[in-house]
Amino acid sequence: MNWKTVLKKAPSNKPKKSKFREWIDAIVFAAVAATIIRGLLFSAYAIPSGSMEGTLFAGDFLFVSKISYGPRMPITPLAIPFLESEVTKYNIKTYCDGIKLPYFRLPGLTEIKKGDVVVFNKPEEATPSYNRPIDARTNLIKRCQATPGDELGIVNGQVIINGKAASNAEKIQTSYKVTFEDFKTFNQDVFQNLNIEILNQIDFNTFEMIIPKDNLKTFSGYSKIKSIIPVVMPNGQYQQDVFPNNPKFKWNQDNFGPLILPKKGYVIPLNDSTMILYKRAIELYENNKVEQKGTDYFINGSKTNSYTFKMNYYWMMGDNRHNSLDCRFWGYVPEDHIIGKAMITWLSIDNNGTFLNKIRWNRIFKLIK
Repeated sequence: MNWKTVLKKAPSNKPKKSKFREWIDAIVFAAVAATIIRGLLFSAYAIPSGSMEGTLFAGDFLFVSKISYGPRMPITPLAIPFLESEVTKYNIKTYCDGIKLPYFRLPGLTEIKKGDVVVFNKPEEATPSYNRPIDARTNLIKRCQATPGDELGIVNGQVIINGKAASNAEKIQTSYKVTFEDFKTFNQDVFQNLNIEILNQIDFNTFEMIIPKDNLKTFSGYSKIKSIIPVVMPNGQYQQDVFPNNPKFKWNQDNFGPLILPKKGYVIPLNDSTMILYKRAIELYENNKVEQKGTDYFINGSKTNSYTFKMNYYWMMGDNRHNSLDCRFWGYVPEDHIIGKAMITWLSIDNNGTFLNKIRWNRIFKLIK
């Protein structure tokens, strides 16, 4: 008898999978594949606030490329996939911080460039009271304004990089002081039609408003408007909630710096001024114990007069300049907080729209720039 015939007729000892087992295997495979794709290639992200208007809108859903800057490996590997780090309503953690891995990033396709729209973890939550690992911190999205080694300043709302005015986003927004002849008789529908947001009321007929650049000319043409003046905090006016939150540096959201963004290998002398500007990075982001005894400084118990940075740092700001909590308020973003580059808007839902115009069709599969 032919041996090939024998092999064909030989019964298999391998038990046949049940339908239930086949379903379980398919679900496990899909979950593993989706986790790998989401962890290494790209993930979805929803815009929760208006800090990037009019580039991005609350209700936009984005694809974020993790491979662009290199996928960051999980720091807290024990976590429930596809969920936020906390179920906010009940403050239930979806991760276990009993095991923490060191920061490591695979090679990427490119470096972060000025003008990129970047998703990252919120650096403010490095403060010990938050008690949250890096990859469990709140996700934010802003535009990169400065990269490691740049000297950044803001003069009357204009970002200055290395002594030159930076390019502004196409849809950048700011606020204006608007005075009406009689606000009560002004057609309130105009605000919704022109996407104008009222920030606060100054007096009976004067308001601070965020007005999209494309609609400013139309809005200023209404006869009942007396004046529209850009809101700019004057140079030298100290704003306490602006980084570095110290009156020695009288900075505000419109007039700021100059400040040098640390880069890996950058050396600074240790003195009163540099400790105000960089102590947070040295202590919280780069995990050192910093002590001052008289005029002497000690890093991890060793007396020194300088510090060499271990990581690169970036400066992120919202395009909606007067309605954005960003680096102006909590300082620079360390490289280990970077998640990825925002690439495309795949869906956009207007929560204030009616049933028939809930979806912003003109934003579907729109490239982000």
